[in-house]
Amino acid sequence: MCGIVGLWDVASAAEVGTLLSTLVHRGPDGRGTAELAPGRAFGHQRLSIVDLETGAQPFVQTAADGRVRCLVANGEIYNAPDLRDELAHAPFTSASDSEVILHLLDGDAGAVDRLHGMFAFALAEGDELLLGRDPLGIKPLYVGTVDGGTVFASELKALPAGTADARALLPGSTLSSVAGAHRYAEVPDTPAAPEGSTTPEAAAAQVREVLDQAVVARLMADVPVGAFLSGGLDSSAICALLRQHVDDLHTFTVGLEGSPDLVAARVVAEHLGTIHHEHVLTVDEVAAAVPEVVVALESFDQDLVRSAVPTWFVSRLAAQHVKVVLTGEGADELFAGYAYHKAITDPVALQAEARRSIGELHHVNLQRVDRMTMAHSLEARVPFLDTRMIATALALPAEMRLPTVGGIEKTLLRMAVDDLLPHDIVWRDKAQFDEGSGTADLLPTLEHLSDGIDLDAYRAAQPGTDLRSVEECGYHQMLARGVDHPEVVLPTVARWADRPAA
Repeated sequence: MCGIVGLWDVASAAEVGTLLSTLVHRGPDGRGTAELAPGRAFGHQRLSIVDLETGAQPFVQTAADGRVRCLVANGEIYNAPDLRDELAHAPFTSASDSEVILHLLDGDAGAVDRLHGMFAFALAEGDELLLGRDPLGIKPLYVGTVDGGTVFASELKALPAGTADARALLPGSTLSSVAGAHRYAEVPDTPAAPEGSTTPEAAAAQVREVLDQAVVARLMADVPVGAFLSGGLDSSAICALLRQHVDDLHTFTVGLEGSPDLVAARVVAEHLGTIHHEHVLTVDEVAAAVPEVVVALESFDQDLVRSAVPTWFVSRLAAQHVKVVLTGEGADELFAGYAYHKAITDPVALQAEARRSIGELHHVNLQRVDRMTMAHSLEARVPFLDTRMIATALALPAEMRLPTVGGIEKTLLRMAVDDLLPHDIVWRDKAQFDEGSGTADLLPTLEHLSDGIDLDAYRAAQPGTDLRSVEECGYHQMLARGVDHPEVVLPTVARWADRPAA
C-alpha cells in the first residue's frame, strides 16, 4: 500500500516532494519521484508488501516509439500472476503486482477492467495523463486543478494550496487528459434470482465458496497477514476462513473495559486458535486521540468519526505485529445487516438499496478503513467487497437476504460459517463496531471536544454545511484547524446515511 501524488502541466511541479511529505504515513518504507517533463512530475511513498527488493516506484519505461511511460500506483492487483503470464513478452523490471498495470494498459486504456483488486493509479503515456480507480473505490484518489494544470493525490491533505475543484475520482472510472472521464465498472445491476430458484442451504454454500476464494486471493503478500476481530459475525467469518490457510494467524480487537467486543473476540480467538492481541481503551486516551483521528479521516461526519475511533486504535495495535489485515467491511450492505433493513419488506427495494449502499461505500466506510489503517502504515483488505462476491450475493434471491420473521439479519452468511464458529457467535445480535467497542456511547459525552461551541452561531458561520449537532461542529472545527488547506479539504467531505433520502 502506498501514497501517490502528481502534478501535470503545473509550473510548481518541483514541489512534488513537499506534497509527498504529507503522505509518509501511507508509505514509510521508501520514496520515489519522477520528473517527466517541465511541469510534470509523479511521486510515490511506498509501504512494501509485495516484492520487497525491486518493487520501488515510479515505474518508468521508454517505449519502442520513444514515448516515455510512467506509473505510480497504490493498492494490490490480486490477479497479477495471471496477467503476468499473458504479458510474458513485456519488459518487466520487478516482481511487483503494480507493474502489471503499466504493461497491461500499454496502448489499451480499456484493459483497466481486467484488473482484479483494489487500486488507484496514475499513468503517463507521452503527453497523456490517465488516472484510474478500482470498481468499488477501496483505494482513494483525489484530483483538482492548479493554475490550469492537474494535481492528484491519495489524500486531500496532500493537494497543494490553491487547488480548485478538488474531488474524488469516481469508483470504477478513469480520467484521461486527452479522452476525458470514462466509467468502466459499476455495482452490478442484475436482477436477483427468482424466489424458489435455489435453497437456503445451496445459497449459503455458494456464499461460503466464493468468500473463501476472496480470502485466499487476499493472502498475496511477502509480509505477515492478520485480521481485525471484533467478535461480530462479519470479522469472525473472515477470521474463521483465514485461519484455514494461515497457521499463525494474528487477530486484533479493542474496546472499553467490559465492552461486548472484547468478550466475544476472546471467545472466537480461543475457538480458532489465533494469536490474539487486544487493547483495553481508556476514556482519556480516546478523548486525546479524537482530533488526530478527525484529521487523518478527513471528515467531520459524526457517524463516520464515531466508527473511526475504534478503527484507529485497532489499526495502531495491529501495526505493531503485521503489515496487512483483512476486515469484514461490506457484509452488512451485501446481506442486509443494518437495523434499517428490517423495515424493508420488498425484495426489489432491497436489491436497489444494496446497490446504492455498496456504491456509496467509497466515501464513507471505505474511507474510514483506508485512512485509519494507513495512518498507521497498515494495509487493509476487504474480502466481502471482492467483485465476484458482490455479484454472487446480488444474484441470490433477494428474499433470502431479507431479515427473517424472527428478525435475525444476514441469515445466509450465518449459515455459510455455522460450522466454523461457536453457535453463540454465529447467532449473536448485530452490533456496529463503534457500538460493540463502547466508543459510540462515549464520544457524545466528551463535552470538551466541542470546545464550548454555540450550535446556532457555528452553523450560521458555515452556510451549506448542514452540521447536525454540537458534536459534529466540534469535529468540523478540529478538521479546519488540523489541515494546512481547509479550503481544499472541507468542501469535499461526504455525508454518511444509512438509508436513501426520503
